Amino acid sequence: MAENKLEQVVETNDKGSVTVANDVIGVIAGLAATEVQGVAGMSGGIVGGIAEMLGRKNLSKGIKVAVANKIVHIDASLVVNYGSKIHDVCLQVQDKIIDRVESMTGMKVERVNVNVLGLEFPKEEKPAEDTAE
Repeated sequence: MAENKLEQVVETNDKGSVTVANDVIGVIAGLAATEVQGVAGMSGGIVGGIAEMLGRKNLSKGIKVAVANKIVHIDASLVVNYGSKIHDVCLQVQDKIIDRVESMTGMKVERVNVNVLGLEFPKEEKPAEDTAE
């Protein structure tokens, strides 16, 4: 399924039509994924990193959306917290994305591919040095 940047017609009736942009679906999916415990963040690769350095926050970072005939395929690339059960986190991410996208857009999510591209390790706290003698 080829990625399509156009808006998707969700419904047409006598009052008009409802369209949803693929970018909107990407934002919904990205926010849903980051709500899952164990997800440290999304991985947008080099392009996403450059955009962040330039001060632009991309809410659909790490998400690719393809839609055809109201059927949605999503690829989500993420970073998982070290110590989390990666398989369980990925299953929860799939469920959360499917639930949110389907309930908010009315479209059918047929596939969510989750790619774990990294691990986030806990930050080591440096002990405070005693300055009083």
